[in-house]
Amino acid sequence: MDAFGHVNNNQFMVLLEEARVSMMFTTAAEAGLTGFRDGVVVARHEVDYLLPVVVPAAIRVELWIERIGNASFTFAYELSADDKLALRAKSVMVPFDTETQRPRRITAEEREFLQQWTD
Repeated sequence: MDAFGHVNNNQFMVLLEEARVSMMFTTAAEAGLTGFRDGVVVARHEVDYLLPVVVPAAIRVELWIERIGNASFTFAYELSADDKLALRAKSVMVPFDTETQRPRRITAEEREFLQQWTD
C-alpha cells in the first residue's frame, strides 16, 4: 500500500512478474521446454496505470505474447481489479546465456511455444 491507501505501483510489477514467470517456467516446462529457465532478462517495461487499486480486490492478470523477434519477445498484460481494467503493460524479454553473460537468439522450440500465446 502507498501513502494514499492504494496498491503501490511496484507491487503491480511483482504481480506481472508472477504471471510471466508462471508461463515461462512452469507452463513451458510442462510443455518440455526448459530454455527460459536457463536465462531470460527484462529489457524494457512499459506501464499505463489506469485506475488506483485498493485492497481487498479480486485481481486478474491476463497476458499474451504481442511480438516475437529473433532475439526478443514482448509480453502484453491487462490487470483488472474487481472486473475493472486497472493497468495495461508490456515487457520486452531477451533470452540470456548466463555462462557468457550475453543475449542469445530465440530457439525454434521457444518460438513455437511463444506463438501459441499470441493474440
